[in-house]
Amino acid sequence: MRIVSGIQPTGNLHLGNYLGAIRNWVAMQDEVSASGGQCLFFLADLHAISMPHDPAVLTASTREMVAALVACGVDPDRSILFNQAQVPAHAELQWLLNGTARMGWLNRMTQWKDKAGKNREGASVALFTYPVLQAADVLLYQATHVPVGEDQKQHLELARDIAQKFNNDFASEEAPVFTLPDPIIPPDAARIMSLRDGTAKMSKSDPSDMSRINLTDDADTIMKKVKKAKTDPEPLPSEPKGLGDRAEAANLVGIYAALTGSSVEQVLRDFGGEGFGKFKPALGEVLVERLAPINARFVELKGDGEALDAILAKGAWKAREIAIPTLDAAYKALGLVRL
Repeated sequence: MRIVSGIQPTGNLHLGNYLGAIRNWVAMQDEVSASGGQCLFFLADLHAISMPHDPAVLTASTREMVAALVACGVDPDRSILFNQAQVPAHAELQWLLNGTARMGWLNRMTQWKDKAGKNREGASVALFTYPVLQAADVLLYQATHVPVGEDQKQHLELARDIAQKFNNDFASEEAPVFTLPDPIIPPDAARIMSLRDGTAKMSKSDPSDMSRINLTDDADTIMKKVKKAKTDPEPLPSEPKGLGDRAEAANLVGIYAALTGSSVEQVLRDFGGEGFGKFKPALGEVLVERLAPINARFVELKGDGEALDAILAKGAWKAREIAIPTLDAAYKALGLVRL
């Protein structure tokens, strides 16, 4: 079993990243490495340049992201942790796959429609071909499984379509060039929403810092954000169905449940009938307890740039070793001659 997953190094990680993805990365790392499998986790810095960016900020954010991931429990000795830019095979394979991918496929990608908006003519080519690079990211390593949320299912389906067409056109059924990866949808992946709008996902792109809990927030900041989180005047219900039309309340209860490893039903059994004046401080205390060790480790790691660069270099070397055979096979299948 080989799992591949990536995250863009665009600013601080927040609670949604941790509960929705990174906590599951750590769990998968522990499970897969124990069974003899392999996890590759990468920082998608090549993807980051598909949108306007500040080069200096991207460099700093990449190092900060390494520190945050390690602080959260990603172990560079048990997983391969690297950034795309140090493995040129990602970009090479994307170009080779561009001959197989189809314009119609990419035009249907919802992320392209959302990010380009009405100004598609002004969007970068990199943004349009972003899904092909995503396909290269996983096909390059013969990934057997890829963790995906609801918003990434379409991208993995495209990667499978590209791999299947490439194998059909340029390889044999007995000796395919690419493995078709299967999705992993973690059953306990939490969907964390904004503290200011319970109908919108928690996001680092939200202009209001009060909308999210950053993993770098100190205890006082966390308590302040939780106490100011948007809610309604009604007390908490005693059953989950009572949260049906109360997005903000459902979000806070869901966060408490995810952090404590309990169910929403259990949380409501403890707090049903109580107002947010009691529930918010309890939630704040749980957040501080869970995030304080991560924050302390992050601060420690962030100040050692050489150590962070060494982690990336070591991971990139391992990744390149795995990638070379696949890239060679793709070149050969296409009839390309190279040194």
